[in-house]
Parts: sequence; C-alpha cells; structure tokens
Amino acid sequence: MKARELRKKFLDFFRAKGHAIIPSASLVPSETDPTALFTTAGMHPFKQYYLKPNETEISRAATIQKCVRTVDIEEVGDETHLTFFEMLGNFSFGYPNKKNSYFKREALRYAWDFLTGEMNIDKSRICATYFQGGKEAAEDKESLKILKELDGLNKVKPQGAKDNFWSLGMEGSPGGPTVEFYVDGIEIWNCVFNEYVLKSGRYEPLKNKGVDTGMGLERMLAVLNGLDNVYETELFAPIIENLETQISKRETANQNSKAELNDVKSIRVIADHIKTSVFIISDGVVPSNVGKGYILRRLIRRAVRHGKILGIENDFTKPIAETVIDIYKETYPEIEENKNKIFEELEKEEEKFRKTLERGLKIIKNYELRIKNDGENVNGKEIFDLYQSYGFPIEMSLEELEKRGVKFSKDELRKGFDAELKKHRELSRTAAMGKFKGGLADGGEKVKKLHTATHLLLAALRKVLGEHVYQKGSNITAERLRFDFSHPEKLSDEQKQKVEDLVNEIIKKNLPVTFKEVKLDEAKKSGAIGAFEAKYGEKVRVYTIGDSAQGGSPFSREICGGPHAERTGELGRFKIKKEQSSGAGVRRIKAVLIQ
Repeated sequence: MKARELRKKFLDFFRAKGHAIIPSASLVPSETDPTALFTTAGMHPFKQYYLKPNETEISRAATIQKCVRTVDIEEVGDETHLTFFEMLGNFSFGYPNKKNSYFKREALRYAWDFLTGEMNIDKSRICATYFQGGKEAAEDKESLKILKELDGLNKVKPQGAKDNFWSLGMEGSPGGPTVEFYVDGIEIWNCVFNEYVLKSGRYEPLKNKGVDTGMGLERMLAVLNGLDNVYETELFAPIIENLETQISKRETANQNSKAELNDVKSIRVIADHIKTSVFIISDGVVPSNVGKGYILRRLIRRAVRHGKILGIENDFTKPIAETVIDIYKETYPEIEENKNKIFEELEKEEEKFRKTLERGLKIIKNYELRIKNDGENVNGKEIFDLYQSYGFPIEMSLEELEKRGVKFSKDELRKGFDAELKKHRELSRTAAMGKFKGGLADGGEKVKKLHTATHLLLAALRKVLGEHVYQKGSNITAERLRFDFSHPEKLSDEQKQKVEDLVNEIIKKNLPVTFKEVKLDEAKKSGAIGAFEAKYGEKVRVYTIGDSAQGGSPFSREICGGPHAERTGELGRFKIKKEQSSGAGVRRIKAVLIQ
C-alpha cells in the first residue's frame, strides 16, 4: 500500500462516519499556545475544544497532521522513531452534551473496524493495552469491557499511568486514560479519552468529554507492507538511496559489522533530520540559538555531523531536500512553494557549520587527551564555550566525548553549561537594552508605524476574507512588515486590492490610536483580538483604532504590548508587496509603508 492510498482510505473512512476533514495545521503552533515549540500531535490544533467544545461548530473531526517531536531524538535511527511524522487522527468534542459527539465505544469500534476491515489486518496480530488505574484515576473498566467485546482481539493488557494515561500535567488542562493498539508488537494507534481536568493537583471529571486518537502513518505503512522498519517505506527509500550515492568510498579493511551498523544509523539520522528541517523551514522557522530556531539548527548540524561520519565531504543537504520535496509536494504543496527558502537556509547553515566543525572537533580531541593523560575533567564552561564559539549544542559535545570513551558526569556538565548560558543571556539582555536606546531614532519610529499597520491589515483581512482570519505570526523590521494569518487559499488579486484599499482608507481618515489597561476578561468581552493571550498577566493593554464614542464600532481592537503610532495619518501609503503560503492553512503577506 502506498502512502497516498493509506491517507485517502483513512479520511474516506471517517468522512463516511460524519467527521469533518480538517487540513493539517502548521508545525508552528498558534502564538496563543505557549505549551509547545512545535505541533507534536494531531490533537494540538484542537486543544481548546476539549475544555470549550462550544467554541467550534463541529463535534467530530479527522486530520492527517504534520508533527515534530524531538524528545526521542537519541532513538532516531531504530525501527520506529522519527522526529517528523504524519499522524492520522480522529477527534470528538463535547460528549455527551454536543450533538453527534462520541466517546469510548465508538472510538474503539472505529479503530478496530479500520484496522481489521479497511486495512484487512489479521485480528490475531492485534493486541491492546488499557489503563489499570492509579493515583490519577480509577481503572478504565469501560474501555476494558468494550475491548473484550471486540471479536478476535488477541490480548488485552493492563498498564499504569506512564503508558496509558495522557496529560499535559498543567493546571486546568484535560487528560484521561488511553487505549493503545499494537500490531506484531508495534504500537500503531493511541486512543486518548479526555474525561478529566487537572485542578489543584487532582483529576476531576470533565462535564464535556472528548476523544483524541493518533496513528503514525509511517509505522502503519511499514506494518501493511511487511517491512522491518519505517525507513524502508516509500517515504524514506528514495532519500536513503540518494544519500548512499554520496557516501565516499572507504577502504574495505576499515569496514566491519559495527561500522556498517553505525553507517545505517547515520544514514537514517540524516534522512530523518533533513526531512524534518525541510518541513520546519517551510513553516517559517530559520536556524537560530533560541527556541524553534535552536531545534532546527540542532537537527541540521546533527545531520551534517553524521554526514562527516559517513565520509561525505561535499555539501549534501540541498540534494536530500530536493528528494524530500519530490516525495511530499503533492500532499504538502507549501514545501514546493517555499523550496528556494528551504535550500537557502539549509545551504547557509551547512556551510556555516562545516567551517566550525573541524575546529570544534579538534578542541574536543584536546579535552579527550587532557582527561586521559592528566585526569583533568572537562567542565561546563568549556562545553558552553564550544556552544558559543562553534555552535556545538551540548548534546553534540556529550555525544562526541561519549564516542571517544571519555568518562564524565552528564549531570555536572549540564548544570555548569546551564549556569554559563544563564549568565550569557543576562549580559546579552543588558547589551540589547543599550542598543535599543541608541537605535530608536533610526528604526524606532518606522517600526511603530509598521506595527500599527499590522493592526489595520488584520482588521482589513477579517473584513474582506471573514472572521476565521487570525494572526499566526509577525516579523517587523524598519523596512517592511511580514504578517502570517490563517486562511486556506491564495488571495485573488481583487481580494488583495480590497485589503490594500481598506487599509489606506483608514490611514487617510487619520483615526486616533488609543489604549487602556484592563483585566483580561474585560478585554475579551470588549471583542479585542489577542494573538498572544496566553502570555499575558492579569492586566493587558487593549489598543483601539478609531473612535467608538459616538456609538459605532472601532476599525480595530487588539490586545497588544506596543509600540504604536498616535494616529493612522502618520503611516503613509500601505502597499502589499507579496502574498504567499507560509504552511498548510497559513498565508503570509509582506508589505511596506511609502511616505
């Protein structure tokens, strides 16, 4: 079975069961969600609906969601672990109070019917696990009863909270027991039943219960095609074949079973990490030393380092990325649209890292010799210096030392590294404050005007395209603004012109830009839109463009931290320079102000 066929069968199955088919969200979560750097599961875009099901009209949905997880990065290269994967999922919100919602019985029956019916997997190959109970909640007897009714299910095994109870562990977050289906010992499908909410450290019953399921596309493909691991599927085979042609020949005398095994792992790590990087860059992230950018940088540099282990001396990330794009461009056209940016960032980061890799490895070698000859251990500051000077993430330094047989304390090195990192950030913050004061006259006023223009742009987009439009990201320099927003399709020339004209109309009216500090609840009641709501404290600033004192509605009202112009007439003429995709369901506008 091909990936395209599996995707279609899954969505067709759940469409027939009355599920709304929702496109994959971006790998970059909404800025109102501070809980994760990347979209890690199919349920991620729906999280708020489990606690507030009335915020959506739908009661059941199905998706094929792009996901990135790096918690198991050290396991990448075995039979099943990946950093990028596609999750097939079906979801229900608001049971039993919402029409057409469902819970355990339907969810488990759907999973069973899809596996044994649509996929025609022999029932004797399938086992399941369920929550045996613990301090979180009582035994999930309801799921156990339903599982026992599934005719032909091989085995049902009870397990503890570590394996079969899902929760974010955050106050006010939903959680609940899970049922996991295994085929030939490989975990295929995880069904989470959100029936509790965490309050003051205790799980209390939820009024509205929900279903959240996820099945890994790559694992399912491997099982259906009788393959030993996910790297043999069509989603990896062309990447690995491309990579193998680039491996430098080494003398046969140096080859042995251990070396060949390491080669296989390195090949798989590169294939996985470059694929993940392609998708992350396509969704708007660039390499950096913080947050999402740090994860991306770490992935690219790990791939380059494994390339060096394989003897690849030439730049190789772009050819691998081209193969990745070729595999996925029909399913995720945004990576084809953003390919030039992807190539640019990969090549730039690869070149930068190659220049420093050799120097950094020489220093690691010196540490190794020093430890072995003098017994003087490496310390956290030295590991931080490698990070600061040569871009070696701490994990890479530890891996290199470990590979060389050096004995050291990971905990002590991490503690020392973290202390140096904290010190560095404090110094950087102090320096940045000084730079800001000195550079305000050069770029500050322009930034204020462009920032104010983003408020006008969002309001205009919502008026022209509809109220489904929300901010998904923003980047402002002294020259231009870049604004990402939720919308499923390319804007027509007519729509772009309407948006541009509407913004310029408001600028000409020279409307006042005012703000007041209010409580968050009051801000919400006023209709203010908040792109960064989850990061605010008890009081927020609400900026209003247009005077509503005469009973009319303002043009724009947003929760924001500033800075802003005092009146729209200061902005000049607004001009859209470019409109393009920034990920599935997310569009990007670049615009300027002409004085």
